[in-house]
Amino acid sequence: MEINIVNEGEQLIAQLSGRLDTAAAAEIASDFQTLAAQADKHIILDCARLEYISSSGLRLFLALRKESAAKGGRLQVRAINADIRQVFMMTGFISLFEII
Repeated sequence: MEINIVNEGEQLIAQLSGRLDTAAAAEIASDFQTLAAQADKHIILDCARLEYISSSGLRLFLALRKESAAKGGRLQVRAINADIRQVFMMTGFISLFEII
């Protein structure tokens, strides 16, 4: 699992690639804390290269969403594949996130 955070002015783009399973979620939790610290900005989670997401990964997304809402920021999830979209639909996350 890799995460690359690109700062584009008022936008932060977090490019996720690989499998976001339980072990990977623990590894990138500090990266999500970095994003949460700047949750007053417009954050885009780019999932074009994300292959899988576990419940631990979903928790990271949800925590960032809550922080973004608390700080008046904007969080979008971009380019999820069909499998991840299915997970979002089954868990109800599809209605919690702005998916572009």
